[in-house]
Amino acid sequence: MTARRTATAAVLLAALGYFVDIYDLVLFSVLRVPSLKALGVDDASLVPVGGVLLHLQLGGMMLGGIAWGVLADKRGRLTVLFGSILIYSLANLLNAFVGSILAYGACRLFAGFGLAGELGAGITLVSELLPTERRGLGTTLVATIGLSGALAAGLIGDALVSWSAADGWRWAYGLGGLVGLLLLALRLGVFESGLFERTRGQDVHLGDVRQLFRPPARALRFLRVITVGMPIWFAGGVLFVFSPEIGGALGLTPRPTGGQTIFWAYAGVTAGDLASGLLSHAVKSRKRVLGLFLVSFAGSVVALLTFGGRSPGTYYALMCVLGFTTGYWVLFVTTAAEQFGTNLRATVTTSAPNFVRGTAIPITAVWMTLKPSLGTVPATLSVGLTCISLGLLALWRMPDSFSADLDFVER
Repeated sequence: MTARRTATAAVLLAALGYFVDIYDLVLFSVLRVPSLKALGVDDASLVPVGGVLLHLQLGGMMLGGIAWGVLADKRGRLTVLFGSILIYSLANLLNAFVGSILAYGACRLFAGFGLAGELGAGITLVSELLPTERRGLGTTLVATIGLSGALAAGLIGDALVSWSAADGWRWAYGLGGLVGLLLLALRLGVFESGLFERTRGQDVHLGDVRQLFRPPARALRFLRVITVGMPIWFAGGVLFVFSPEIGGALGLTPRPTGGQTIFWAYAGVTAGDLASGLLSHAVKSRKRVLGLFLVSFAGSVVALLTFGGRSPGTYYALMCVLGFTTGYWVLFVTTAAEQFGTNLRATVTTSAPNFVRGTAIPITAVWMTLKPSLGTVPATLSVGLTCISLGLLALWRMPDSFSADLDFVER
């Protein structure tokens, strides 16, 4: 198979894998309320119980981010790509049959662990197979196709719950699991990265997670990458998941639904990721585009919390705009891949996004702590602007990696 066909197959596999990954990842946001009510949770407990389940899923992703990343640098990118798809597909298939909150939590933890591996391994593989001038375009295509999985989750989840309030959520989880297993059966004839194969023959440590934390300069490089991506999961962990409560605090009747919020927000995210990738390619810079999107994100948070209560239509439109401004996820993950050597690249590219997702745990905990005293809207604004400010500070000290040569190792 020619190098071009290999790279094309890798882009297609990573994109379809990420589509199913995102479908499964955001499905809990769509199904939180109907699934918990169907399992007997009362209205007053929907937020705290939902928060625990979200934290279990995110905790699983943090554990999986390290485990899959190390495995990808030791055994190969394809091993992780296929292994992670298998695990999260089985977890979501099992989630369709749970009968208790305990079983639900176990499935979210298991699914989170599996979901942690696909994106990092896919982006690493695509980045190493494509030439420098096309690297950003390839990862943009992966993200654009993949993020549309959230649109599918919003539409399918809402449709199935409308069809059956008691069991529609079960069908939504089951469908995600079956589609993932179908993707595994296709396999698409992808081959391993040549850069990884050459590095495996060198006398270097492969996937040594200790290298992330020493020397201090490398640890700081890793921390900066995570902090730049953190604001995205303020949106994912607070604004999207708890949209019904935020909309209610803004005075909306009826409250926004999880499915509609996910659909409109991720319509914006998908368009934003496409735009950020193309803009980065046009201006030949990752850093400048990341800064532009972070500043725009701050403005969209203020706009949502100021004008979102005018009508449900206004709320969803502003949520779509806000989603667009968080659409630098692919740029963040691509930058993570470009900042580190081949022997540590998959560890970073897999763990960094999942550490970012894991930041939603302290973010939501702080938000829930501040909410009773400040009120829902002021607490949301305070936490959001703090996250964005920290992201801008980290970006200020980060080198631009647009033209970086990836053929190097960490010693």
